[in-house]
Amino acid sequence: MNTKFSKILKGLVALIAIIAAYFFIMIVSTGDDAILEGQGTLGIVGPLVSFAIALLIIVASVAVVFSVLSLLKKPEALKKSLIGIAALLVLLLISYGVSSDTAVTDVTGQVLEGGEAGSPSRWVSTGIWYTVLLGAGAIVAIVLGGVKSIVK
Repeated sequence: MNTKFSKILKGLVALIAIIAAYFFIMIVSTGDDAILEGQGTLGIVGPLVSFAIALLIIVASVAVVFSVLSLLKKPEALKKSLIGIAALLVLLLISYGVSSDTAVTDVTGQVLEGGEAGSPSRWVSTGIWYTVLLGAGAIVAIVLGGVKSIVK
């Protein structure tokens, strides 16, 4: 990394740290009681939350842009990434196929609030099945990796 770019990044990190320290000091000096008496208004906490959201958006955007640029520079890495994404989509389709859209009930058979039959129930079931399939895949990969290392 060139030194000019490094100096700019260090200055940017220092600026972010100073702004965060300012918000921290303001919140601590305000005290819990004053913040709680705001009764849901964010007052001094609001700008900190906005600052954190802005940082999150900026950092996520930079990460995505640099990842895409890196993939475009290396076509073999792009091919592997697309194969991985395709595999995840296939698992999602399988999860959706085995999921149920029935209503969610308690032990007495009463339909729970928000647990009505339909699309939301199906997507929740899809998420559960997707997690199960990914977990099973991870366990298989760990076991096969262990077996492979033992064989070597």
